[in-house]
Amino acid sequence: MLKLTSFMQQQDIGLSIENSADDAIKEANKLLETVEGYIPKIVEFGIKVLIAILIFAAGKIIISFILKFLKKFFEKTKVEISIRKFLLSLIKVLLYVLLVIIVCNHVGVDTTSFVAILGSAGLAVGLAMQGSLSNFAGGILILLVRPFVVGDYIIDEGTGKEGTVIKIDLFYTQLATSDNKTVIIPNGNLTNSAITNTTAQNKRRVDIEVGISYNADMAQAKDVVAQVISCEDRILKDEEIAVFIKELAPSQVTVGLRVWANTVDYWSVYYSLTENIKLAFDKAGIEIPFNQLEVHVKSDER
Repeated sequence: MLKLTSFMQQQDIGLSIENSADDAIKEANKLLETVEGYIPKIVEFGIKVLIAILIFAAGKIIISFILKFLKKFFEKTKVEISIRKFLLSLIKVLLYVLLVIIVCNHVGVDTTSFVAILGSAGLAVGLAMQGSLSNFAGGILILLVRPFVVGDYIIDEGTGKEGTVIKIDLFYTQLATSDNKTVIIPNGNLTNSAITNTTAQNKRRVDIEVGISYNADMAQAKDVVAQVISCEDRILKDEEIAVFIKELAPSQVTVGLRVWANTVDYWSVYYSLTENIKLAFDKAGIEIPFNQLEVHVKSDER
């Protein structure tokens, strides 16, 4: 009886082991089927990753080519070195961001939210820094279009400020006035108002007007002015020289003259002619009128 019981127990243990083995085999088969089901997806993802790597490598080559082309273009057009470096760095960052988005899209990563966040952040920053961005954009335009360069004498018609340009930054332009003051003007102002560049050309016309009395001899006055002009060596003699009666004003006859001089000699010629004409008129006895006030006193006779 004991032997029969022991035999039965052994049979039960054997059956239990067989059932466990069957269960393990079934689980293994299920796992294998699951893995086999994911293999095509893994292979497909691996191919996408491989293609993404190739796209990234090709993109790097294209970006490098674009940057080299732009560098040569900026050097050929003589763009300011500071703006050249900034633009190349900015374009490089933007191109790499675009390349990363393209690669992520190819792999299957949804970049819509990322692009939306970047757009919102850019809009918020733009609104918060509107004035600074205006100056920054103005600086880029000035350095690219080059309406003036360092060393030019400019007049900002919007503010009335004028001076010699000593420095052009991305946000501000510095001027040195004739009395050696430094004026700093935001670039946004310079790009939104009229700018007069007095040193852009190699030569300038000098216009001077002087009044003489109605009792003076106009022909003699014109001859005196012409003689003063002939004695000024800095005047460009091959350019137009004109002496004329410009206006019959209420209290004077206005004599005008037009001559040309090199830009660097403009003010020297202007001041020299003004002084010498006055001296010549005094020597010739030609009166230069001045404003006078006549008071008539009327007596009240009773």
